[in-house]
Amino acid sequence: MNSIATENLDIAYDNALIVENLDMAIPHNKITSIIGPNGCGKSTVLKAVGRILKPKKGMVYLNGGDISTLPTKEIAKKMSILPQTPSAPGGLTVSELVAYGRFPHQNGFGKLTKEDKKIVEWAISATKLSELTHREVNTLSGGQRQRVWIAMALAQQTDLILLDEPTTYLDMAHQLEVLELLYSLNRNQGCTIAMVLHDLNLAARFSDYMIAIRSGKIIQHGSPKEVMIPEVLKATFSIDAEVVHESRTGRPVCLTYSLLHQEDLPKREAVSL
Repeated sequence: MNSIATENLDIAYDNALIVENLDMAIPHNKITSIIGPNGCGKSTVLKAVGRILKPKKGMVYLNGGDISTLPTKEIAKKMSILPQTPSAPGGLTVSELVAYGRFPHQNGFGKLTKEDKKIVEWAISATKLSELTHREVNTLSGGQRQRVWIAMALAQQTDLILLDEPTTYLDMAHQLEVLELLYSLNRNQGCTIAMVLHDLNLAARFSDYMIAIRSGKIIQHGSPKEVMIPEVLKATFSIDAEVVHESRTGRPVCLTYSLLHQEDLPKREAVSL
């Protein structure tokens, strides 16, 4: 099983420090959601962990080794990542794009084997795209395109899946379909999943572990019941909120009331994992 962690991580854009001294570990065999306000560094952290973005300082470890030293194809066999706003080349069909997920497993000739084709068909079926197989990706709706990219990540068949806002553009029904699919992959196949989510209540419902970030620093981490508490929500989002618990599952649910002013915010130190 593949593991991922960071140590003393600094990440900058144009010399502006976005994330500073971040120590973070993604738990094995769990679903982890990273939450926080816009611009807090959630997606930046995910990009650094997925080696899309080079850190200014510090280390990202994959299975205890420095990820920067590993060949790209080797990483792709262990970890798949779905960026926030991916784009497909013009003219590419759904099945062709999903088949790109098999690239790390192909030989030098780059042809799909029978096993590759079966996996591509499974990924398309799992994301309910079978009727769109021959459609060009760029002709699909935003929600349909999002499911195609998720299907490509599934076709990669890695133990570790990173997703940056996988429910973007999706209506409520399709959001639930995607998250239930990820939940099934975790529970049935043991995949470790880390994702950035904006919807706190969906994050609390489907996650085993949550990491709250503000201004590039971890405010709190732990189970949904440990993170989804009024004090943490105030410190992370500057909101006044009540947290209740869903009757069927006992999961926390956030009810927001108002935006807080700076002088009303609790003082909390950043923490490390």
